[in-house]
Amino acid sequence: MTSMLQATAVAADWLAMTPSIHRAGQLDVRLATSPEEIGAAQALRYQIFYEEMGAAAAPHMTAAQRDIDDYDAVCDHLLVIDHGFDGRPHVVGTYRLLRQMVAQLNRGFYSAGEYDLSPLIAASATTGQLLELGRSCVAPAYRNNATITLLWRGIASYLQTHSIGHMFGCASLHGSDAAAHAAELSYLYHHHLAPPELRARALPEHYVDMNRIAPTAFDARAASKALPPLVKGYLRVGAMIGDGAYVDRQFNTTDIFVVMPVERITKRYAGRFEVGPNDTN
Repeated sequence: MTSMLQATAVAADWLAMTPSIHRAGQLDVRLATSPEEIGAAQALRYQIFYEEMGAAAAPHMTAAQRDIDDYDAVCDHLLVIDHGFDGRPHVVGTYRLLRQMVAQLNRGFYSAGEYDLSPLIAASATTGQLLELGRSCVAPAYRNNATITLLWRGIASYLQTHSIGHMFGCASLHGSDAAAHAAELSYLYHHHLAPPELRARALPEHYVDMNRIAPTAFDARAASKALPPLVKGYLRVGAMIGDGAYVDRQFNTTDIFVVMPVERITKRYAGRFEVGPNDTN
């Protein structure tokens, strides 16, 4: 337990010299500005994805006790910091953010390994640049409205700063047996499928059909309730779903593609998320 806490700790003096985006009590949300902060986020990701959720870690990850890949070096890392826990600041929530212009200068989008993004990329010429969300996780004791609201406030500020048109990424259903999620996948397909111009499609070699049950043959309300909280949150802000699921055996998940129009989000949540940096609600 002690090593886990040490892994997510960051230097208070460094944080004091760098700006936060928003603060709520002893929590704040900010972008990582040092390798130490990114390392703490990677340690939190390792604890959640590998130790809690049962993902399969590569040997170098096990040795470092961190979730690491090549995208970490080019992405922005959004962090929720608890400044009051055990006398040291700790990373307790994180998102990884990859802007289209950064992706184009490097190795492309992470999701391109699972989905054909060409409709979204074509649409971005008129709708504004894309932002890929990924590697989201929150420490168990912080899975509450305060932490999630701070993450969304940080995202809302980032959207404004970088003139983003659409956000997208993969969200996960736990477990690699897609058949076990037949009702949830069918519900998303029948009720939340993105229009063709925004509809990413799982690559042919990975494609898992989401249209598994006819719309009249399952309980849509029950299927909706069974969705993970993160997916429900995305749907509440207007998310739409791509065509086809992807089974990620390393992470022990069944992934779905989500795309969210920023204009709809900012109109709906302007009063809730677009607040000043000193807000403490």
